[in-house]
Amino acid sequence: MKVRKVVTAIAAILAVGTLAACGGGSRSDDAKVSGGKGFAADATIGVSLPWLGTQNWKEAETMFNDQLTASGFKPLIQAADQKVPQQQQQIEAMIEQGAKVIVVGPIDGTQLGSVLSKAKEAGVSIIGYDRLIENTDAVDAVVQFGSVRTGELQAESLLEGLKAKKGDGPYNIELFGGGPADPNAPNFFKGAMSVLQPKIDDGTLTVVSGQVEFTQVATPDWDNSKAQQRMDSLLSGNYSDKKIDGVLSPNDGIARAIITACKQAGQDIPVVTGLDAENESVTWVWEGKQWSTVAKPTDALVAKSVELIQALQQGKELPAADYKADNGSIEVPLYELSPVVVTRDNAKQVFADDPDRMALLK
Repeated sequence: MKVRKVVTAIAAILAVGTLAACGGGSRSDDAKVSGGKGFAADATIGVSLPWLGTQNWKEAETMFNDQLTASGFKPLIQAADQKVPQQQQQIEAMIEQGAKVIVVGPIDGTQLGSVLSKAKEAGVSIIGYDRLIENTDAVDAVVQFGSVRTGELQAESLLEGLKAKKGDGPYNIELFGGGPADPNAPNFFKGAMSVLQPKIDDGTLTVVSGQVEFTQVATPDWDNSKAQQRMDSLLSGNYSDKKIDGVLSPNDGIARAIITACKQAGQDIPVVTGLDAENESVTWVWEGKQWSTVAKPTDALVAKSVELIQALQQGKELPAADYKADNGSIEVPLYELSPVVVTRDNAKQVFADDPDRMALLK
């Protein structure tokens, strides 16, 4: 996703960040990783993605290929179709094919310790992409957007949308979370609930179903169809004589599934949040169907990953990280970018230098 004005803003605020955004990490202005001896400028670089089932992961595949190639590397990019054993096998194959660095977007951040230990023994550097890699010392750095901050932004946007579209309240809402195997998903929900819980406590918000724990609201595998099935059940079981005003959605695909379920149930479209600025949801935001999405510019995340790879290639010390995060084994240097909420009011500003998305705003 290309959002160059956002990328400029990100660069300006990376140094100040927010402690909450790292989901329990500690600020580390001097968090640096020593470089090694470096490696050939045309080395093979592996990229292991969890799947290509959403727009942001498809963009990552294309942008890693383009940016690594432009930097002189040989990209070896594979996606694992949300199957952990397949991702483990693909990483092992990358090691055998001589990759000097492997960028890993984990399906399940807790299930890669063994294969990453093999990578470490072979002298391969590991960069986590978009998600924390847990319970292993075989990770050199993680590049991601602030996951707790993302949830805070979603919740703040939900409250703003409820006020704008539904009046003064109180409001009936429901909560959705992402895939439980994704370490970002609980942090999205944690950030959102830090904003919403006080409003639940004071009666401004009512979660009619009573489902307010992440284990109750999580969406296995980020599966849109499972989200729609759950929304169907929530509506039939709790809203036969009530209107639903808003729904916290952790990403755009789930947001569209929620909206579809509400329309099919004869409900007015509630205020619904999202994430990833997928093309269809950008259109829905512009048309007023979906209240908001959160943009996480993929090109910025890929560029930061390539920057770290270039430092490793040159045998240099990695630049100072924004935080250190406890992954259950070590304190991992965390390079964290800032997301931005997109509504109809600011969409043209956010996407001013993204011609593909600007073309949707008509």
